[in-house]
Amino acid sequence: MTLKLDTDTFARFDRLCREHFPAKLNHLSAHLTLFHHLPGEERAKVEADLRAVAPATAVELQVTGLRSLGRGVAFEMTSPPLNSLRAELARPWAHGLTPQDRQGFRPHVTVQNKVTPEEARALKALLTADFSPFTARGEGFQLWRYLNGPWALEAEVAFSVKSPTSIYLHRPRGCFLMCTLI
Repeated sequence: MTLKLDTDTFARFDRLCREHFPAKLNHLSAHLTLFHHLPGEERAKVEADLRAVAPATAVELQVTGLRSLGRGVAFEMTSPPLNSLRAELARPWAHGLTPQDRQGFRPHVTVQNKVTPEEARALKALLTADFSPFTARGEGFQLWRYLNGPWALEAEVAFSVKSPTSIYLHRPRGCFLMCTLI
């Protein structure tokens, strides 16, 4: 499950991913992971929980700097509202969370991974030289299905006025369905 970023922030991070992430390993666009694994058999409950906690407006994020991942680089973010949303979701899902998802949440967007430490240090130095903190927005929740390499977007819950709530159900070949719940 990821956070949908505003268009400009997503485009900036996704361009960096395409430039610096090893192409053979880059199966997903730039993203901010909220949970790495959720039980697929509970998808209806997961989507209901997402609709229940989705805020009425975008969530503000502060992009504060760069983080070394040892063999990669990520942009660090802070957002007390996002931390609260994630914690609220983690409570009812605690029984099914993996150890990785039970760890502390440190929001970030990885733009390079699985390279040599030297390559990672060089990119971090390059990006740090031109970096200025900026504000981004989270605009919704996205649920993905893993396809043994690539990923498929399964559902999106937008952050908007809660009544009615819209859920976008993505299907193969770019088609999607929008359902409005009243």
